This record gives sequence, C-alpha cells and structure tokens, in this order.
Amino acid sequence: MDALLDLLNSRPLVNGEEQDALGDPAGGRRWAREHGGDGTLAELALLREARDALRDVVRGESSPAVLSPLLEGVHQIPEITSDGLQWTVRTPPHARLAVDMVLAWAATEERLPGRLRPCANDECQLFLLDRSRANRARWCSMAACGNREKARRHYERTR
Repeated sequence: MDALLDLLNSRPLVNGEEQDALGDPAGGRRWAREHGGDGTLAELALLREARDALRDVVRGESSPAVLSPLLEGVHQIPEITSDGLQWTVRTPPHARLAVDMVLAWAATEERLPGRLRPCANDECQLFLLDRSRANRARWCSMAACGNREKARRHYERTR
C-alpha cells in the first residue's frame, strides 16, 4: 500500500509547480528501482499510465474499467506449497510493477473501501490512506494541508 501511495503521490505540486518523479529517465529509473522495478523506459511508460489511470479512478473521475488494459497478458497461477494454496502473478517483466500497483489498489479497495482518497485541499494533488478508526481524515498531512485549512477558517471567522 505504501508503494501505491508513493505512485499516486509521484506528481506533487511544489511551490505551485507540478513535479513528476517519473518524468525524467534518471529520476524515474531511481523511483522504479526503489520500488522493486528495473527502471526500463517501457516500465516507466506503463507506470505513468497506471498512475494517471489510478489517480482518475481514486478521484472518481473514471471507472475502474480504465485499468483493464494494464492487466492484459496477466495470469494468476495457483501453486500448492507446504503452506497451502498460493497464487503467483505472471506478467510481462516490464509490466510487473504497474500490475502490482493495480493489484495493490484492488486489495486496498477490498480491505479498506473508501479509505484511499485525494487530499481535501483543492490546491494539493496528493492522496492519503485513512487508517483512522473514525474514517474522517481529510488531508494528506495535518502539518501542511490540514494546518493551512484550519488557519484559513480561523482567519475567515475572526475577520
């Protein structure tokens, strides 16, 4: 789930300008390797496609059906081990990391439905996974976005 959040948050706004951790080959290669990939150009292209599709799905701007092309050629193979039944995902090597991200999203939606969401700050492009008991987290960071919003509301009340 952490890798999924890292992928979704790989296009942050910094001083009002969008930065893309997967945008240049060197930075993208580094990001992919840190998350278990190879960093090939084909892998980076699929990661960017997966990220953008997942961002749209999480925001509710697209149906999960847009993720289907990312799963083409992927097979789940059952294997009996000493621990019981285990499923192995077989995918083209350059697609493995993007497929892992789609599967992580599906697992998150199954285990924690509605808890993966965009930050409530309209000027922020980041996402959060609400792990709170009350399911009321709204900001990617209380220190940044949450504090700004609270300060803005306080200023409006006292004006």
